[in-house]
Amino acid sequence: MSAIELLEDLIADLEGKLNLAPGEDPVIDDKGKEDKTMCENRKQQNSKKQNQEPSKENNSNKKAPASSADPSLPDICKLEFKVGLITKVWIHPDAEKLYCEEIDCGEEGGARQIASGLRKHYKEEEMLGKRVLVVANLKAKNLVGFKSHGMVLCATQCSEDGSETVEFIEPPDGAPLGEVVTFEGLPAPSPMSASQVEKYKIFAACMDGMTTNDDCVGTWNGHAFMTTAGPCRGRTVKGGAMR
Repeated sequence: MSAIELLEDLIADLEGKLNLAPGEDPVIDDKGKEDKTMCENRKQQNSKKQNQEPSKENNSNKKAPASSADPSLPDICKLEFKVGLITKVWIHPDAEKLYCEEIDCGEEGGARQIASGLRKHYKEEEMLGKRVLVVANLKAKNLVGFKSHGMVLCATQCSEDGSETVEFIEPPDGAPLGEVVTFEGLPAPSPMSASQVEKYKIFAACMDGMTTNDDCVGTWNGHAFMTTAGPCRGRTVKGGAMR
């Protein structure tokens, strides 16, 4: 028997099982069509739900950090100030006022690279080894071709002769690298994302309240910047703005 003859026999056998006349196309009645359509629609709806549910879960996870900060918190508690140590410093090759620094903030990703306009106020060797406060949840900025991942916090004061004193707000020696500063008398910080800080201008909103007190301690509206080892302070600037 040839292959064609074998195929014809198979077709005939199938037609018999389906109660079809030879060569007749299979026809589904209207009820069958409706049932089939309804089943297909249900399958499509179930498939869409299954595809959407993980998506909702993923979107929820992505949005979680954005809602992590309680909007009722004082603005200063939405910022993240970390204890850091300057481990490397060099002169920015294209900017006369900038230093480039590597600052160890105790983070898994390694030291942060930050640029600071402090060449007028500190010698290069004075920068190295300084313990500083890093504003850690600011968006990275390109400063004359150098990407700066945060900023160091300083106190500033102008004298009557027009000269300006700028000095670091320094954490105490016993504060571990990476410790997040708290604020005396205020709730624990709940930092916003860098994008939120920029969008809502959180740092700018805090600037008017950030000053040193008569003991050179950094404060926000009178609330001292604190670590587990004590307050953070400048060396000489009293009643100076913190930037």
